[in-house]
Amino acid sequence: MITSPYNPKLKLVRALQGRAKERRETGAFLAEGVRLVEEAANTNWPFRFVLYDELLSERGSLLVENLMSRGVECEMVLSSVMKSLSETESPQGVLAVLNEFHIPIPDSLDFILIPDKIRDPGNLGTLLRTAAAASGVQAVLLPPETTDAFAPKVLRSGMGAHFRLPIHSMTWDEINQVIKSAGLHVFLANMDGQSCWETDLCQPLALIIGSEAEGASESAKQLANQIISVPMSGGIESLNAGVAGSVLMLEVVRQRWESI
Repeated sequence: MITSPYNPKLKLVRALQGRAKERRETGAFLAEGVRLVEEAANTNWPFRFVLYDELLSERGSLLVENLMSRGVECEMVLSSVMKSLSETESPQGVLAVLNEFHIPIPDSLDFILIPDKIRDPGNLGTLLRTAAAASGVQAVLLPPETTDAFAPKVLRSGMGAHFRLPIHSMTWDEINQVIKSAGLHVFLANMDGQSCWETDLCQPLALIIGSEAEGASESAKQLANQIISVPMSGGIESLNAGVAGSVLMLEVVRQRWESI
C-alpha cells in the first residue's frame, strides 16, 4: 500500500494533472473514476498503472480485479491520499495513468469536427462526447490555441469519448491537407450564417466550431467554404460552443438519415 505522498507514482499523477506540456513529455494522461477507467479497459487502451483505495465500490473492485487479471499494475493507496489526488468533490476511489495513444484517422473521411480556439474544458468535452456518441464524426482535429483534449476536466466531460474517437492535434497546414485529401466542404459555425436547416449537410464535410467568446480564428475563416448557424429566437445572442456544436453535428446526422 502507498502511504507516502512522495511516492514516484503520486508525483507522476500530480504532474499529469497540470500542464499539457507534462502530459506530452511523459506520454501519459489521467482517467479518474470508475466509469472512465472502465471505458479505457473496455477499449483495451494501454494502461501504465492504476491506483485505488479501500473505499472503492463493488463495481470498482471488480474493475480492479479484472485489470489485475490482465497484468495491469494496480496498487492500493490510503483513502486520504486518494482524496488529495482527486480533482472531484466525491472521489470514486480509483484513477488510472494511461499511456498516450492516438486512434488512427480513417483513410476515407466524410465528416470531421474542428474545435477552433475552444478553451473551456467543459465545452470541448461536450463536443467530443457528442461526436463519439451520436453524430458519426470520424475524427476530431484540434488546431493551435484549442485546449488540451487530454486534460483531466476534458476527460471527465467527454465521458469516454477519448477512447473511441480519433483525436489529433494539428497545425492549420496539416488540417488543410487532410481536408483537401478527403475532398471535404468546410462549414464554419457563426450566428450570422445560413440556417443549418436550409443547408445541405449530406455532402462530405468538415465542421468548424469557434470560441463563443472570440469566434473563429483567421485561419479557420480562410479555410471555410460556407458559414452556417443554428436558428434562434427569443433575443438570445448565442449558444455556448458545446451546445451549438452538438446541435449542428446532430443536424448532420438527421439529414443523412433522412436521405437514406
